[in-house]
Amino acid sequence: MPSKEELLAKAKKPAEDAMRLHPFYKGKVQILPKCPVRDLRDFAVWYTPGVAAPCQAINKNPELVYEHTNKANSIAVISDGTRVLGLGDIGPEAGLPVMEGKALLFKYLGGVDAVPLCLRTKNPEEIIQTVKFLEPSFGGINLEDISQPKCFSVLDTLRKELAIPVWHDDQQGTATVLFAGLINALKVVNKDIRDIRIVFVGVGAANVSTYRLLKTVGIVPEQIIACDSKGILHKNRKDIEEKKDIFSDKWLMCSETNPGGITGGIREALRSADVCIAFSSPGPGIIQPEWLKKMNSNAIVFACANPIPEIWPWEAKEAGARIVATGRSDFPNQVNNSLGFPGIFRGVLDVRARTISDEMAIAAALALAKFADDRGINEDTILPKMDEWEVFLHVSVATATKAQEQGIARLSKTGEELYQEAFNIIKNARESTRLLMDNGLIRTAPENTLK
Repeated sequence: MPSKEELLAKAKKPAEDAMRLHPFYKGKVQILPKCPVRDLRDFAVWYTPGVAAPCQAINKNPELVYEHTNKANSIAVISDGTRVLGLGDIGPEAGLPVMEGKALLFKYLGGVDAVPLCLRTKNPEEIIQTVKFLEPSFGGINLEDISQPKCFSVLDTLRKELAIPVWHDDQQGTATVLFAGLINALKVVNKDIRDIRIVFVGVGAANVSTYRLLKTVGIVPEQIIACDSKGILHKNRKDIEEKKDIFSDKWLMCSETNPGGITGGIREALRSADVCIAFSSPGPGIIQPEWLKKMNSNAIVFACANPIPEIWPWEAKEAGARIVATGRSDFPNQVNNSLGFPGIFRGVLDVRARTISDEMAIAAALALAKFADDRGINEDTILPKMDEWEVFLHVSVATATKAQEQGIARLSKTGEELYQEAFNIIKNARESTRLLMDNGLIRTAPENTLK
């Protein structure tokens, strides 16, 4: 068993490597042709004069844009840089490395071409208008790292007004993967979802969306207690009531949860709880080990703040938690949106869905949970890992199938067709990356850069 010092050193290594490797590669994504260019004569087809013909065809029938361009497989990753990871409002330039990383995951895991776009505005109306301006060029929109409360109105407005799917990964993506992890964690500890008591630590975009989703699947608000930075939510939180027009979701949680009117902070909320779902400030130290000791036996702890969880996993285990999950790939049970969004968007694009419904997110979560359960789950493997790339195929098919069932897909395909199409596209993305690496077109970092 590694010592605490060794575990801490391992936890710091990704940041150290990132500072060496980002300058070496100067970014993580690029644009490459997808059509052949044998000589300059081919440009007469791909550009002028030949390109005028598809332009005229699209002008007569706008839906043909999906056939003649890459719109059918491209999305925009949109952020204003106001809530980047757990780093807060660091601005659009500082947020760009995250958006590029998101685009890399979209391509490698889902075969989706994603363009990172960081906006120099914090105004929600300007964000909404900018996305509307971009709609003709993309098959979908992924909102990312936008602070609350505006992230809710931006998402809700764009979902209503755009004819392409809009997804806020910090809300819907987090809730989807968390729900999948919760399904399997409860299975491991043999607890019924209808009987558990849940504590939310943090009432930001992630937990508000998780709250919405859990209610959709049947968890009643009376099972939940939530804490923000000022303490437990309850009906007498006047500070929230005074701003309920701005923080309507938080006020709703004050009204619906915590029927016993418990007051205090995280310590008091965790007493006799079965599940802790934390999406708050980077730790460690946000959640103290002695507080977890007051939870029920076989406790489940999701400590998902990035880049450092609210409590180190080994501390939570020592305090009695049976299952501990974080948002990091270097610890067991990573609850990361990357398990969801590549497959979800793959499925959405493959049937040209007009939106991404809550039912589609639930279908994706159930597919995630089932994939892990089928290959075997235990305390350290409640979710698939990103290198189990077949999971994205199953999530894709489940999402696309539900879109068709709900009548919000433009195309109709069988499960077998969806699986094979997703398989071919994702395999192409992975093999293309390997081919570029093998041929030196993606350089290998010097030994001292990789140390």
